[in-house]
Amino acid sequence: MAEHEHVRVAVIGSGFGGLGAAVRLRREGITDFVVLERADGVGGTWRDNTYPGCACDVPSHLYSFSFAPHPDWPRTFSGQRHIRAYLEHVTDLFGVRPHLRLGSEVTLMTWDGERLRWTIETTRGTLTADVVVSATGPLSDPRIPAIPGLESFPGKVFHSARWDHDYDLRGKRVAVVGTGASAVQIVPAVQPLVGRLTLFQRTPPWVMPRMDRAVSGAERRLHRWLPATAQARRALLWGIRELQVQAFTKHPDELGLVERLARRNMTRVVKDPALRAKLTPDYRIGCKRILLSSDYYPALVRPNVDVVAGGLSEIRGSTAVAADGTEAEVDAIVFATGFHVTDMPIAERVVGADGRTLAQSWKNGMQALRGATAAGFPNFMTIIGPNTGLGNSSMILMIESQLNYLADYLRQLDVLGGRTALDARPAAVEAWNRAVQERMRRTVWNTGGCTSWYLDASGRNTTIWPGTTTEFRRATRRVDLSEYTVVRRPAPVPGERSGAAV
Repeated sequence: MAEHEHVRVAVIGSGFGGLGAAVRLRREGITDFVVLERADGVGGTWRDNTYPGCACDVPSHLYSFSFAPHPDWPRTFSGQRHIRAYLEHVTDLFGVRPHLRLGSEVTLMTWDGERLRWTIETTRGTLTADVVVSATGPLSDPRIPAIPGLESFPGKVFHSARWDHDYDLRGKRVAVVGTGASAVQIVPAVQPLVGRLTLFQRTPPWVMPRMDRAVSGAERRLHRWLPATAQARRALLWGIRELQVQAFTKHPDELGLVERLARRNMTRVVKDPALRAKLTPDYRIGCKRILLSSDYYPALVRPNVDVVAGGLSEIRGSTAVAADGTEAEVDAIVFATGFHVTDMPIAERVVGADGRTLAQSWKNGMQALRGATAAGFPNFMTIIGPNTGLGNSSMILMIESQLNYLADYLRQLDVLGGRTALDARPAAVEAWNRAVQERMRRTVWNTGGCTSWYLDASGRNTTIWPGTTTEFRRATRRVDLSEYTVVRRPAPVPGERSGAAV
């Protein structure tokens, strides 16, 4: 990378959000951009998560870009390998690869108020950009809890998103910490290999059967020959989930039927009443993400598996100790403990107009106008920003809505002309977030009686969107300039050094 290269747009990250932004830029006729990626390839979370059994819990035909349909998904729910291959295909199909700057981790981004541009320092040099699109994603930086004694554990330790494929689990005594979406896939995949598996469970999840099957050759041929059939399939999958949203957001009591089905799913497999008691959640289904697996419960009843209903609290030598005092001798510890979602590390590296970092601006909780822009950070936009997550559908739908907003944002800058920037008005950000949090109050994520990764340290849900994807798309179709301060580059008047706001 050339020193002080300047581009119109710098995109950070090359997962679904970053690649989607790159494709949208090209489709808008913008080619003066780069995609900065810290790793050696594209794919984001689908590049990093290679653990055994890794797969998506959203149907493939919905978990893909509407502008890049893929008729050849091999299964109704695809595995990590096929999703990453799809992202590589999108990269090549839309000519994104020349824009990639791999091995370029962003270390600092600083707003230059005089020149109205961002200075971006990376591990491969410095560049500047008029606009920054941060698409680092909420599932990019693994979170390992601070466990006393962990540093002196003599065995192997790794996070599910940094799986060590060189370590042979066969015959080993393995502790899996966590019972979220990754754990319910890892446990069945490694259970037949290990000598003993101890699952440290803080809170049991609600698990529904995974209705996965191979997509037949006839179906794939039909989707290739008649693309409208694949569109109809996607529309049906989307429509079902849109209809379900009301139960999550407005009428959580309606989830009782789903809860009974989940209990029946567990009872059918888990006959031991003591184990069943450990695995039965005490909160409303949907409060945490509903997990899909048809082999998680069968794995837990195998004779080489122990479920400890107390989170891991301490390591003493080779002994893993649970909160309830249960001890297990282990050779390896796998942390399936999620990511830094409400405290994204990239926020520490973004310095805005007033010299504060985005992390400092968000110290009382993340918030952004329409999930995209933060006050005091001109021409900086987040893809998958605060309150844009989903509890029951495909994030790709939300990403594409945010790409609509990005495209109009850039159009507005063109219309304004000259060296200009848009800075979200604090009042607009506050009004948007008040409305979001007001709607959040009655949702299952706030009333369901659980503590989930959707909530930040103060208990506020800064992650999930409390409505339908249709509502969000409508809200992000256009940029409303009344919600922004237009910042123009000042005339070169002696002694005047800062941008003038109008």
